[in-house]
Amino acid sequence: MKVQKLNETVKNAQNIPALFDDKRIAFQPIDVVNWQTYPYKPKVAFRIAHTNDAILLHYKVTEASVRAKYGEDNGSVWTDSCVEFFSIPANDGIYYNLECNCIGTVLLAAGPERNNREHASLEITKQVERWSSLGNQPFEERIGECTWEVALLIPYSVFFKHNIKNLDGMGINANFYKCGDELQTPHFLSWNPIKVENPDFHRSDFFGVLEFE
Repeated sequence: MKVQKLNETVKNAQNIPALFDDKRIAFQPIDVVNWQTYPYKPKVAFRIAHTNDAILLHYKVTEASVRAKYGEDNGSVWTDSCVEFFSIPANDGIYYNLECNCIGTVLLAAGPERNNREHASLEITKQVERWSSLGNQPFEERIGECTWEVALLIPYSVFFKHNIKNLDGMGINANFYKCGDELQTPHFLSWNPIKVENPDFHRSDFFGVLEFE
């Protein structure tokens, strides 16, 4: 998938949806049900672009219930209504998992495999600018169809194991996910298929390719 380069300087994540509309950045579905024991498929899509100093992401979700228990960064956001971006920004096999619940609380960690991952400091996670259509205050699960959006401005400085200045012309292995481990109806969707027996997003061998302009 090609990732468009934008020449604008973006400082506020809240401006990303309108900018993407203006630049006609298209949504891509996160709609692969990899494990039939979890057949529920909420409607999920993302769109992505990059600038001289950041990756811009915008997710849109419609699901049967929504939860945001975690309001502090690096908590268990994957148990909430959660969208995720896993990527390998260099050629050394180290991948980052950036996970974000529906109120913009993020978790960021890095490492070559699922175990022994290094969490980013809160000083680093704070650099990820976020906007959520649901605000930023935690709440227990709300049953009933809900549509929500989050936008993330991810400066290259948050890739704390590397010194990345830009991604111009690079091919990056990555995957995008939607989950909700503790929701009324747990689910595990991906952008690129994951061909393993049980739910596992930490499979860099099944990442797709993002081609940055």
